[in-house]
Amino acid sequence: MSRTRISIITPSLDQARFIERTIESVLSQEGEFDLEYLVVDGQSTDGTLDILRNAQGRLRFTSEPDRGQADAINKGLRAASGDVLAWLNSDDVLLPGALDRVARTFAADRRAQWLHSSCEIIDEGGRPIRRWIGRYKDWRSRRYSYRSLLGENFISQMTVFWRREAMQAAGLLDDSLHFAFDYDFWLRLGRLGDPIYLREKLAAFRWYETSKSGATFSKQFAEDYQVFLRHAPPDPFLRLRKRLWNGQIVSVYRLMAALRATRGDA
Repeated sequence: MSRTRISIITPSLDQARFIERTIESVLSQEGEFDLEYLVVDGQSTDGTLDILRNAQGRLRFTSEPDRGQADAINKGLRAASGDVLAWLNSDDVLLPGALDRVARTFAADRRAQWLHSSCEIIDEGGRPIRRWIGRYKDWRSRRYSYRSLLGENFISQMTVFWRREAMQAAGLLDDSLHFAFDYDFWLRLGRLGDPIYLREKLAAFRWYETSKSGATFSKQFAEDYQVFLRHAPPDPFLRLRKRLWNGQIVSVYRLMAALRATRGDA
């Protein structure tokens, strides 16, 4: 049986303080698979390119202007040759054994088109935080339906892997989106079939004040709702539930930000 070839894409722009850990988390993976790792850099000026040059030979990279994160990821996906694909942002990390688990899962179920897993949340220093979010997403993921995904994006991006033929059917990322292009892609993959859900953690998401998720949650959920409208049936109850849910999440994030500011953390 031929080994599964896994392609990982990392979009990058001025993430020198994190990207070395991201790179090592990918290149240190071991198991019954072949790895292709591509970093698509948007002309960083902070030392990122020195880190990439030091890893040259173990990965491929380009550095040129792009039209945003989704455009950078698409460049990598077009260049990738893997049977299974994913992207890992330049501040997140894969956990040990992740790619071997992915390869074995797809080999065991030839019909599966995509998978995702539980996720660790870490801070700038790599310490686990917000475990309650992980427990909640695990609970939601174990009760997956396409309708539940329409109501809430509970899938952790850095844990998602899909077959090449699934991407050929679903298409590349929509690079007109800036915050919810992953959610749009999940909803397109979801029309091809339900994902496999792995309860063991494949990756860790790094949350910090200036991260994309940490700094722009209001814009993120506004775009999330617009993506929902693309895919949702004309169901007034579902639309109301989605609006209420997004509003509640934004309110919680604002409260958390206010509490951090009161404590002097922000």
